[in-house]
Amino acid sequence: MELSTIKNLAAQYAPHFVEVRHHLHMHPELSYQEFETSKFVQQKLMEYGVPFEVKATTGVVGIIEGRNPQSRIVALRADMDALPIQEENSIEYKSTVPGVMHACGHDVHTTCLLGAARILSETRGQWDGTVKLIFQPGEEKNPGGASLLIQEGVLQNPAPQAIYALHVNPQLEVGLLSFRPGIAMASADEIYITVKGKGGHAAAPHWTTDTILVASHLVVALQQVVSRNANPFSPSVLSITSFQGGYTTNVIPTEVKLMGTFRAMDEAWRFKAHDIIKRITSELVRSMGCEADVHIDVGYPCVYNNEALYPKADALAKEYMGADKVEVTEMRMGAEDFGYYSQQIPGCFFRLGTANKAKGITAGVHTPVFNIDESAIETGIGMMATFGALGAV
Repeated sequence: MELSTIKNLAAQYAPHFVEVRHHLHMHPELSYQEFETSKFVQQKLMEYGVPFEVKATTGVVGIIEGRNPQSRIVALRADMDALPIQEENSIEYKSTVPGVMHACGHDVHTTCLLGAARILSETRGQWDGTVKLIFQPGEEKNPGGASLLIQEGVLQNPAPQAIYALHVNPQLEVGLLSFRPGIAMASADEIYITVKGKGGHAAAPHWTTDTILVASHLVVALQQVVSRNANPFSPSVLSITSFQGGYTTNVIPTEVKLMGTFRAMDEAWRFKAHDIIKRITSELVRSMGCEADVHIDVGYPCVYNNEALYPKADALAKEYMGADKVEVTEMRMGAEDFGYYSQQIPGCFFRLGTANKAKGITAGVHTPVFNIDESAIETGIGMMATFGALGAV
């Protein structure tokens, strides 16, 4: 199949898919509640003549067979969920759902995969293999829709030999892409700690076990998990992000709740760190007269870009885009449940430039004013279709 065919179709269909993106942006749905989004995707796949099945309640998995369907099997993935953020943009297609917004670009991801589905379906006689389209729920919230789809067999029958996905990048100018070999994003685990002690009158702390003081010491002590235990050449982050305790000025509370996140780029160190967090918490709190409950909610694994797949994907992107349009992605401590797929089969997760500094389109994801330069949609559609039709396995 000629790349020019994909380019021409992406350019031809881009205006329509900008409108598709507007519809999705106006009707965002939270993680695991993507019922109307799922129906919309199903309707579009029916229009394109793509058979599909529903998995994990709202996930949609389509199959497009080209020539010699068993010769290569590629999966393309897009996430569909939105965030609990009140949109502050002044745009015609602003979210119509109070307190919910596509602030991470999943409307863009879904749009690009729908566009690729249309192109791949219309050209199925020009490329070899089978493409599995994965429209995924719940990327923003544990346990991650990817894990649920894998449990329901999304990587089987047929079993993809490789999987590709894109993500908007508001730090990268529109018209550019970026890739990275090896570990590209961190694992992410949630930390919940409750410090329990004997409360009482603030004027008589000697009659209490001061949970506020103990929890304060614990917040400081936990910083040594990374600073004095982690390999300094392997990035990791531990942040305590919530300290909840007490309700008035003259009462020492009986308990204090801490919450935080732990991120790592090494799966073995990740779980060793969990043990250190639990040990420091238990021993420090007990030494100061309190008790502690520790729960670490194990989240997404690292996103790993297969080192054999990467150079082929990078080369194909440069052929499609031009060598000067493809950059190297920096490592990020953010997390993505694409990591579940990349732990199972060769994966390639790349970034789609969506910024336009000249137009003032620079706001970051997860902010109430996030938006994109929509000319990026043509690029995203074209690259996803290219990886579907010609991507390496």
